[in-house]
Amino acid sequence: YEAYRGFKLTTEGKKLALLIIRRHRLWEFFLAEKLKFSWDEVHEVAEDMEHVSSKKLIDKLDEFLGFPRFDPHGDPIPDANGKIETSRQVCLTDLPLNKTGIVCYVSDQSSEMLELLGHKKIGIGTKLEVKKKFTFDNSLEIKMRQQAATTISGELAKNIFVKYDD
Repeated sequence: YEAYRGFKLTTEGKKLALLIIRRHRLWEFFLAEKLKFSWDEVHEVAEDMEHVSSKKLIDKLDEFLGFPRFDPHGDPIPDANGKIETSRQVCLTDLPLNKTGIVCYVSDQSSEMLELLGHKKIGIGTKLEVKKKFTFDNSLEIKMRQQAATTISGELAKNIFVKYDD
């Protein structure tokens, strides 16, 4: 730390931070996939569980879960060596009309945002197609699966990131 210059993690500090992130995201995945917690509930419980520091337990958990690459919110899970996979994603507001995207990340992970997304049946892996963009309030008309088109607010849309459905 240098006064008025902020701080920077050392190499060892980065390794420790990645280990904590790994534990946290694996526990989130476990809670959502195996115990069926909703994605707006997993963060708080994972906060407690991330402090279990047994490397053997975390490695076994990773194996048990099938080595997931992303947590329930779309954040990448560091592997046992601390490497993080990145994915090419675009904000839903930037998805061209009539193109399909698959939800891969949500930037605002507050319980209120996740509750709203759950109510709208939008989650990681959901296929969305932007049918219309409204300049008045930046809302979007989207189509999901075989359902009728629905409108979502610009505020909601700017927090949803998708990857192109090739």
